[in-house]
Amino acid sequence: MKRIGLTGGIATGKSTVARFLHQRLHVPVLDADELTRQLVEPGSASLAEIVDHFGKAVLSPEGRLDRKAMGEIVRRDPEARKHLEAVLHPRVFRMTKDWLDRKAAQAHRAAVVEASLLVETGSYRSFDLLLVVTCTPERQVERMVRNRGMSHAMARQWMASQLSSAQKEERASYVIQNNGTRQDLERAVVETWDRITAGRRREVQDQ
Repeated sequence: MKRIGLTGGIATGKSTVARFLHQRLHVPVLDADELTRQLVEPGSASLAEIVDHFGKAVLSPEGRLDRKAMGEIVRRDPEARKHLEAVLHPRVFRMTKDWLDRKAAQAHRAAVVEASLLVETGSYRSFDLLLVVTCTPERQVERMVRNRGMSHAMARQWMASQLSSAQKEERASYVIQNNGTRQDLERAVVETWDRITAGRRREVQDQ
């Protein structure tokens, strides 16, 4: 079974690609970011460790992790980001490996893990292939402002806190550039998936 990592910067469209792969091409897809959300549910060991380090200011009134508050902390403080990742990433890696092993045992030809930080953490090396979704920085800012209600300044700050698309592309086996319409993106995904299943590497779909 081919174990495929799927990543991309904020607002590049990686989650849209993941949904299309799963819903239209019937590929098993695991959202590693959803695993992270499950790990910080109230009462979890992960949440207890986070609160012990950062304090109750990162909790909502209902006792859940305030993702917006936590995001602001790690965006401003690289050391805080490292601590949060040290709490969550080993657990996510174990859960991801277990899921991939189950899919292999079920005789799937390929399975995809969608995650934001595959390149940053170096975990992309554990996959057979890395698929990176990218777009221009201008598109990223436009989508964050339109779809997430961010200011232009906030959108640029978020982008500055992440690796650039160019840096992610350097590690990619395949790249999909999502600069056009939804239909353009879906066509690029189909074409790229055909190349993946045919075994041809490092193809760039520029739509």
